[in-house]
Amino acid sequence: MSSIKRLSTQSGQFNTQLRTLLAFDASQDHAIEQAAADILHQVQAHGDTALLDYTRRFDKVSAGSVAELEIPRTDWLAALNSLPAEQRAALEAAAERVRCYHEHQRAESWSYTEPDGTVLGQKITPLDRVGLYVPGGKAAYPSSVLMNAIPAKVAGVAEVIMVTPTPNGVHNPIVLAAAALGGVDRIWGIGGAQAVAALAYGTETIRPVDKIVGPGNAYVAAAKRRVFGTVGIDMIAGPSEILIICDGSTPPDWIAMDLFSQAEHDELAQSILLCPDTAYLDQVQEAIDRLLPTMPREAILRTSLANRGALIHVESLDQACEIANQIAPEHLEISTRTPEVWAEKIRHAGAIFLGHYSSESLGDYCAGPNHVLPTARTARFSSPLGVYDFQKRSSIIHVSEQGAQTLGRIASTLAHGEGLQAHAASAEYRLNTR
Repeated sequence: MSSIKRLSTQSGQFNTQLRTLLAFDASQDHAIEQAAADILHQVQAHGDTALLDYTRRFDKVSAGSVAELEIPRTDWLAALNSLPAEQRAALEAAAERVRCYHEHQRAESWSYTEPDGTVLGQKITPLDRVGLYVPGGKAAYPSSVLMNAIPAKVAGVAEVIMVTPTPNGVHNPIVLAAAALGGVDRIWGIGGAQAVAALAYGTETIRPVDKIVGPGNAYVAAAKRRVFGTVGIDMIAGPSEILIICDGSTPPDWIAMDLFSQAEHDELAQSILLCPDTAYLDQVQEAIDRLLPTMPREAILRTSLANRGALIHVESLDQACEIANQIAPEHLEISTRTPEVWAEKIRHAGAIFLGHYSSESLGDYCAGPNHVLPTARTARFSSPLGVYDFQKRSSIIHVSEQGAQTLGRIASTLAHGEGLQAHAASAEYRLNTR
């Protein structure tokens, strides 16, 4: 039995097959939604008391006060200093590359002066406080700490508050080390929907933030969805995705492993290859079947590839680009001899990796651009996480006396047309009537 579907655009059923392949049941689990809503309500109503209760129930951590759940900076530095030299050097190199890239995104305020002296512009200011959720326990995502914390600090956020569950009181040392390198200001050993509630609403001990970012489980995602509006959030991410456009010039083992790199995340991850060369697709198929048994996460890979993966024969690379725009993938690899040519035809993708040597995994860890990317076709209208997500814009309007004569008459006419007489009068009061 083949480990991955084979499709062809020349089939009369292709469009239906593609829709079925891309379909993802994003319906919300009612039980999870209700549980998250209850937790949010309890923390909002009872603050520290509820937070301590949930931490005791879910993480098996008993504390006399929320203050005891704060992880001191000395622990972060100890974790950083205890890392093996090679691991610390890699983490430091990744942090520096992420910081360097995001410094290019920093926006500046601007203004211009019209001939009558009116000044118009835009003022850029950072958010005051940001909450960063980091999964705990067996999950260790130091790269996500860097990808979320560093852009916030580059943007000028004054305080980045990290929350991370510590089941049975166990701290993840590499996550703490990443926090030390990423510029995090405080860390609380709390997690789940209750941590999201504490960040959004505040408690007697934890001050509320302005925005919550970072990945989490289904309860965390449900809680983030519900507090949006009270605070900002980054996004509600779906399963990870990779789409590869190939002309047959890349070693097939490389492409097979690139497909694996997303499929190993979980059973719902999606890995798709588009190529006009059927012989090359056969070679990739052979590489997949040969390499799969060697992978530690073989069971997850098999399920992901069988249910949501595909090797698709296209008529041309032009058609591959059309399909890529339709899919709007989280990660897009253009593994061809002239990738820049085909990149010009791409309108929708979270991150675009060009050439034979640009594996998606480099983007996950250390290339520099952010790995927090839009999924589930949302790349059609949204962008990777970046410095701009931690800055906001205020319009500047400084109208001169002369400018008020022109603008006042325009505003008065439009306001009367809308039946808003006070608006009209407000503008008319400033007219020089002699």
